[in-house]
Amino acid sequence: MNAALAVTAAMVALWAVSVARRDSSLVDLFWGPGFALVAVVTASSNRALGAGQLLLVALVSLWGLRLGLYLARRNLGHGEDHRYQAMRQRHGDAWWWRSLFIVFGLQGALMLVVSLPLQRALEPGPAQPLSPGLLPGVALFGVGLFFEAVGDWQLARFRRDPANAGQVMDRGLWRYTRHPNYFGDFCLWWGLYAVSLALGAEPWTAVGPLVMSVLLRRVSGVSLLEKSLKKNRPGYVEYIERTNAFFPWWPRAKKQQPRA
Repeated sequence: MNAALAVTAAMVALWAVSVARRDSSLVDLFWGPGFALVAVVTASSNRALGAGQLLLVALVSLWGLRLGLYLARRNLGHGEDHRYQAMRQRHGDAWWWRSLFIVFGLQGALMLVVSLPLQRALEPGPAQPLSPGLLPGVALFGVGLFFEAVGDWQLARFRRDPANAGQVMDRGLWRYTRHPNYFGDFCLWWGLYAVSLALGAEPWTAVGPLVMSVLLRRVSGVSLLEKSLKKNRPGYVEYIERTNAFFPWWPRAKKQQPRA
């Protein structure tokens, strides 16, 4: 309940700022920090926090704050994202209030669903110490954070070079998967679920990482982004032919064209 109230208050406040600035894409900056907020608020109601629970809060906060800072550095000062501009045009003068539900309300609800394992592991209960059972989840989280952070860094460096304007990023981790940042997000959320299980969360809370997995692969992640890239980025179709969409693997050899 405390987490839901905190997320609702934060989303309403952020929506008010977005109306004043005419920039609904501000909601994206809160996606990572919002999960850190959920973890901290939920843990604050537990007077018997152990080292295991504190570790979970630290992992979520590390990921959430890194992502928030990265997106703030990338997006602030560049105006509203084109996805939200399209929605603003579609809804016209009613967008200012509809965005509260369509954008901020929906994202807040998704945040609470995805974070279910964290909430259950951090809610009031017995203190959980550090234990070997936490290691698999922490390791998977580490793999995910590596792919996400390094993938973001490599892409940002690639884009800063004017010589790469309009080119396809197919270097570093992007040589092995077309979306190392999304794959990383996938891994770290399943890692956080494994850590939460070891701290007492119920198996049914797998609905959280499952929803995140669907979002990443079928909704707002790979599927949505590639529709635009295939149309607007020369060479992207060839990149698709040789590179896995999600799970990393060695690039495929270029297909030989049949002779006339």
